[in-house]
Amino acid sequence: MASETKDGAEGLESSGRRTVLKAGAAVAGASVLGFPAIVRAQSDKIKIGHLTPLSGFLGTVGGYARLGVALALEEVNQAGGIMGRQVDLIAEDSVNPSVASTKAQRLLEQDKVVLLLGEINSASALTISQVAGRNQKLFFSTGARSDALRGKSCNRFMFHMDTSTTANVKGVGTALVRDNMIQNKKLFTLTADYVFGHDLLKAAKAFIGAHQGTLVGDELIATDVTDFSPYLLKIRQAKPDVVCSNLAGNQVTTFLKQYAEYGLKYPIVGFNLNTADAWGAGYDNFGGIWPMVWYHTLDNPSSRAFVEAFIKKNGKPPEHHAWTDYLALKVVAQAMNEIKSLDPMKMIEHLEKGAEFDILKARKGHFRNWDHQMLQEEYTVRLKTPKSAVKDKWDILELGPAVPAANQPLDIVATTREENNCTAWM
Repeated sequence: MASETKDGAEGLESSGRRTVLKAGAAVAGASVLGFPAIVRAQSDKIKIGHLTPLSGFLGTVGGYARLGVALALEEVNQAGGIMGRQVDLIAEDSVNPSVASTKAQRLLEQDKVVLLLGEINSASALTISQVAGRNQKLFFSTGARSDALRGKSCNRFMFHMDTSTTANVKGVGTALVRDNMIQNKKLFTLTADYVFGHDLLKAAKAFIGAHQGTLVGDELIATDVTDFSPYLLKIRQAKPDVVCSNLAGNQVTTFLKQYAEYGLKYPIVGFNLNTADAWGAGYDNFGGIWPMVWYHTLDNPSSRAFVEAFIKKNGKPPEHHAWTDYLALKVVAQAMNEIKSLDPMKMIEHLEKGAEFDILKARKGHFRNWDHQMLQEEYTVRLKTPKSAVKDKWDILELGPAVPAANQPLDIVATTREENNCTAWM
């Protein structure tokens, strides 16, 4: 994986895709004092576990997540660490739900990490959260969007950095209703066949039905499918007014490329998008309206600083999973420094009281106390036009205005208690 040669990682185990991301500064400083100081510095470090997929259909975005958290680690340690102690990150390729569960348990039992963060696959995030809950350790889920993780499968030890499936649907849906793309229209959906896709389809169907749209096609697609021609033929036969993508990971890239090759012109709406998948499709294949939680062109001081540091270190701009994982470690460090404790329950109580964080957007974010969702601004994106205005291959998307607007509460696009109630602790 290219990211493992760029992120400064040490101690890679080739068989298990394990990387120990180390601070470096504290050990180097201690070396002038002699070996005992080195031992003391190493044993006094705070260990945090990071899990994300580095292979499979989410491997590309997982690589960005690894780069983002590596940058955060450097910055946290350079700023004094957590309560004056340096931080080591033990990073694992989560692979799939079963492997993710096993590795999460090993990180807690053998490596003695104080908490877990990361993950993009919603099914893997569920198994990690179950391990975290049994061990009463915190898990900051950075990229898993399934509503179920915030509802029937919620866990008081799990917090959510990214937006949910319902929030994605509502955010894009607002634009669709405005542009008269649902009412009395025929829509055809393509959905990733795993827990996240199923949740996304459920939310999409509810929104489409509530706004008088009609589904004329509804296809579940395995995450390892690379040939979309059977589904493209069905789209051509159905002649929908709008094609809706509930796909995930590199499915999106593959679909968009083949959609363009088939010459289909039906408008595309996406209810889920990884920035890297849009980049992978390229300017000439990308189109439609899609949700976006963060993009590297956001113009505010903290976002610009993050983007500049990331480009300097990695030679390319950060994808939004780099942002979520970077942010997760920054949030953890800030919260622990504020309460001056590593205790999970003290952290939970602090976050549930509404602690605010700079999340590199115009407005600060905070976790909702009843489902631990980070409430925050979201956006829609379209293809940037004209093509002559595009600076490079990463500059193909144009952000719409923030949703909610500055004068609206942050929770208006999030799930309500009636839609997705979490009752695990309230």
